Formats: sequence, structure tokens, C-alpha cells
Amino acid sequence: MKVILTENVEGLGNIGDLVKVKPGFARNYLVPKKFAVEASTRNVKELEHQKRMAERKMQKVTQASEVLKGQIEKVACVFAHRASEEGKLFGSVTSMEIAAKLAEAGVEIDRKKIVLDEPIKTLGDHEVQVKLPAGVVATIKVQVVAEAAE
Repeated sequence: MKVILTENVEGLGNIGDLVKVKPGFARNYLVPKKFAVEASTRNVKELEHQKRMAERKMQKVTQASEVLKGQIEKVACVFAHRASEEGKLFGSVTSMEIAAKLAEAGVEIDRKKIVLDEPIKTLGDHEVQVKLPAGVVATIKVQVVAEAAE
């Protein structure tokens, strides 16, 4: 018996897969638990339609992410912080500050999307990655300079 999976089933397949299983397994386990539906011609056509719609949606999300990546990479983030003579900051540059600097430039990004293993605590140039939808990764150039002494 052929069924279309509506949930990921370990050892069998992922959502949307068309798999062949024994009739008893489908009738007694997969269908009652709503892990699968019978692969009738109507259900197969509906699955193909849903796959096409999901593919179009993914293309739109990818295009939007690429545009956002271009905007993000144009922004130069320069931070002036108090630092010791060895080049260590007394504070640090966090993802919240980077998100605020991007917002000033007109690019709204959730700070949780900014990938910082640990806050930046040294002077110099750093590259910080931003994870965008559809697996697109943008790189921000962050420059930390010493604040002018008063």
C-alpha cells in the first residue's frame, strides 16, 4: 500500500514522501495517528501542488534574504569604546549594539540573528555573521576604535 507521510517517521521517511508500506502498518498505525494519508490520485495531486507552492514561497524568501544581505553588507559599523593601552576594551561590543547600529542605518535585524560566540572585547576589525532566512548568511564588518581621551 502506498501512503503519503504527513509527519517525519523515523526509519520510514520525511514529510511529503510517498512510501510503500504493508497495509496493516498503514491501516493500524500510520493513518490513525495521522502520520500518513492514503496515496490516492487526489492526495498525490494535492501533495504536488503543495510542494510547488512551498517551492515558490521559498524562492521569494530567498530573494528577500539576498536583498537584505546586500543592505547589511553595505553598512559599516564603527564603535568607539574606552580601551586600555594593550587594546582591550573596558566594556564590550554586543549583538545588541550591532543591531542598534544596523537599525540606525535603516536595516531592522533581530539581535538573536547576529552570531557572536562571545562579545567583542578587543580593538580592531572584526567580521560578524548574521543568519537570515533560507540559509543566507551575511557578514558585517565591525570596526572597534579607542575612544578619544578627554
